[in-house]
Amino acid sequence: MVRIITILSFIILLSSCVSVMEKAGRVVDGSAFEEKRIAQYSGSSLEVTVVENRAGEQSVKITLDNFPMMALRGSMPDENGGFFLTSLEYLAGNVQGWNEYSMDILGEGSLVLGSYAVLELNEEIETVQITAGRIHRYDTRIVGSDALTSLRNRNERITATVEWMTSIEDSPQGQTIEDFERHWKPVLFPEIVSNRNRPADWLREGDTFQRAEDIRWNTGYTERVFSEELAPVRDSGTLLRDWEEALSWIYLKYEWENIRYILSRPITLQSIK
Repeated sequence: MVRIITILSFIILLSSCVSVMEKAGRVVDGSAFEEKRIAQYSGSSLEVTVVENRAGEQSVKITLDNFPMMALRGSMPDENGGFFLTSLEYLAGNVQGWNEYSMDILGEGSLVLGSYAVLELNEEIETVQITAGRIHRYDTRIVGSDALTSLRNRNERITATVEWMTSIEDSPQGQTIEDFERHWKPVLFPEIVSNRNRPADWLREGDTFQRAEDIRWNTGYTERVFSEELAPVRDSGTLLRDWEEALSWIYLKYEWENIRYILSRPITLQSIK
């Protein structure tokens, strides 16, 4: 117990608010100690790590500096360097706690490991389904089927939101998460940003309002701008909760095509001793 408290204190001193939640979550539930690093390679804002679990089984984890909330897990490469992606692991914090899930994915590529590593994935990486997860909200910890249902429902809403975002002409791509938030928050929620940041036509004569989550939502703006599927999600305040509790999840989904493109090019990584 003393060791855990010491580790948590060290993390809090060195980390930002979001990474505190992520790392503290791993320590509290014990997952930080379930795998040991066997080898690690770094380069091009990307890392490949060979890890081994307590059962002695080895796998590969791929992480990108610009997407610290995500790790892609794959099988160990065969003698020809071929390997398969198996899951996407997500963990990110918010002011209320954190969300964590594992999602099955389908993908393959080549990975040569030695004194250095060469990674190249096929661009077709398919996400399948969330298979496990946990939610920590204030003092409540949600696990099992309740967490799975909540995370899957949120994933469906986020998918619909991102499909609508990317359908808009000239939607920006390749942004940092800060620029992503700065661009999209006024579009999604003009009611809660300053007047100067609101879209020019967010308010028209005859618009009606609906109160939810202590906010008066402009239902006229919703009808003009959003898809029929998203309209009730926004006017109920659910979209705002998704934004506040899972911004990095939305950002990850939005930038998914960019991530696939980055990983589809051959990348050489240097061994970290």
